[in-house]
Amino acid sequence: MTQPPSAALLNRLADLLGPKGFTRDPDDMAPWLTDWRGRYRGQAAAMLSPANRDEVAAVVRLCAAEQVAIVPQGGNSGMVGGATPDATGNQLLLSLRRMNRIRDIDVAAGLAIVEAGVVLEHLHGAALAHGLRFPLTLGGKGSATVGGLVSTNAGGTQVLRFGTMRALVEGVEAVLPDGELLDALAPLKKDNRGYDLRHLFCGAEGTIGVVTAATLRLVPAAAARCTAWIGLASPDDALRLLRRLDAALGRTLEGFELIPDACLQAVLRHIPQTRAPLAASDPWYALVELAGDDGDALTKALESSLAKALEDGLIRDVTIAKNGSESEQFWRLRDSISEAERAEGPALQHDVSVPVDRMPQFIAENPARLDAAFPGTRALSFGHLGDGNVHHHVQPPAGVDGRAWLAAHGEDANRIVYTHVLELGGSISAEHGIGQMKRDMLAELDSPARLAALRAVKDGLDPLGLFNPGKLVAQKAPLA
Repeated sequence: MTQPPSAALLNRLADLLGPKGFTRDPDDMAPWLTDWRGRYRGQAAAMLSPANRDEVAAVVRLCAAEQVAIVPQGGNSGMVGGATPDATGNQLLLSLRRMNRIRDIDVAAGLAIVEAGVVLEHLHGAALAHGLRFPLTLGGKGSATVGGLVSTNAGGTQVLRFGTMRALVEGVEAVLPDGELLDALAPLKKDNRGYDLRHLFCGAEGTIGVVTAATLRLVPAAAARCTAWIGLASPDDALRLLRRLDAALGRTLEGFELIPDACLQAVLRHIPQTRAPLAASDPWYALVELAGDDGDALTKALESSLAKALEDGLIRDVTIAKNGSESEQFWRLRDSISEAERAEGPALQHDVSVPVDRMPQFIAENPARLDAAFPGTRALSFGHLGDGNVHHHVQPPAGVDGRAWLAAHGEDANRIVYTHVLELGGSISAEHGIGQMKRDMLAELDSPARLAALRAVKDGLDPLGLFNPGKLVAQKAPLA
């Protein structure tokens, strides 16, 4: 069993970290004790903010000696309560935000060694200053940190070409639950020493180690990009368009986002200084982006493909961004959907994936399943069509107390969504992780083999259950 920290331990931690790295002040800790969506609220005995990997290791060793639980946290922008402590007040919140150095950028190799607390947007800027880019971006780039991105195996809007965070991690540095430092930062192309420990930490949500740094793959900065906002009749048409553009444009196609008009209207209602790209509304939209060295060639290629699609009746309308500013306006509409949906009121938010070819089927069929069980519910789907990632928001029936409805029916509605996803060969978590929000549903619905493997890894590396307890997967009783 984990234990509450003793006064002696707290004093040792305060001495180790100093006033910048240790606080018990309720006002200082308050913003970090609830998740981004406000669903989970916890307490902590103290918030620890080490400045380097050696301090992290020292903290872990002290806590392990007294069997005190640690909850690692990055930018606290997660969607599943994965970085929020429990309500006991016995856990210690370990913030990595002070560890924000970019240790090295190797331009020739296209690699960056980056500490866990580096904010994604800052990494983008640092890479660009060297004529490179880190090819992962998402709406929360101004707060999300590298450690959190690794630990949740984040995706974003460029997975179509570059893959998730796991595909961009060439090495990792982490402190294990006993306080030992694993230095696997070397970007080895060949390494057959058994299990791939680097990638084991990608998606582990801080349950088997604290990621302190990562070696990340960079790519040449795109000299030009071409962005289009396209009106469509249906997700099926969007899938046909994706296949056509992929065949015609190849690796220049970096983004393909699917957006229903209802989501666009929510953004226009709640996000200041936004406007619809097209004069008339369409049932669905695709946000498409190409990147490459020759802007004129990109534009001509996209114009040609879309003109043919318009002639064939595959798309209803289209506008191509005239410049970078207009392109940013298009992406702001996409990136603001979650914020706008939150302003609309309580809803069940699902981050799921299905095989790409089955995404239109899920979008069409799941709302009907929900409505049959709970008449009047409204389901909105948007997301990364290119990689089968659906963000599926379920709103309570109109006229009811939304929070009361979620409390009474949310679990059953979730089960309908997730059961359908698994029937289609998908995953109940595409890019946000499991955290505490999906832990019990994962245990109920996923395969026994997968669950046994996850538990074995957790129990083997963290037998005392000290790292982020209660997240990702239920653990067997910790060793005494």
